Amino acid sequence: MRFMTTEAIEAITVGTKAPDFELKDNHGRTVRLSDFRGEKNVVLLFYPFAFTGVCTGELCALRDELPTFVNDDTQLLAVSNDSIHTLRVFAEQEGLEYPLLSDFWPHGATSRAYGVFDEEKGCAVRGTFIIDKEGVVRWTVVNGLPDARDLNDYVKALDTL
Repeated sequence: MRFMTTEAIEAITVGTKAPDFELKDNHGRTVRLSDFRGEKNVVLLFYPFAFTGVCTGELCALRDELPTFVNDDTQLLAVSNDSIHTLRVFAEQEGLEYPLLSDFWPHGATSRAYGVFDEEKGCAVRGTFIIDKEGVVRWTVVNGLPDARDLNDYVKALDTL
């Protein structure tokens, strides 16, 4: 497990039961983490904002490797503090065909529950949590706002489940 972050951020740790959430996706559909319990492992990815350079690069890299992250065994969920309307346009523009979840209101509630909300910046930092089918966090990485994550790390972590 790699863990890089600012001192103010204290993300939940491996072995923790992942907090359930209910968020709207970029199409206005309700998505709950508990919807996947017993069915799929979840790659839960928090990112600061749509339409920013590093975020767009990360999400497009996931798009390009989508069968690895969205299949019979795994579901990718990407969360930002943008509105669902912003996320809809972003997904259409970038051809993102996986759920982009809005943690817009109450602002950052889910990001805070996972310990990845930067109060000073008003957005989530780059936190990724791999959650097993029982709802337990099995792997995590948290990077500062400017630092992209390595998708190969996600693949390795998923292979251990």
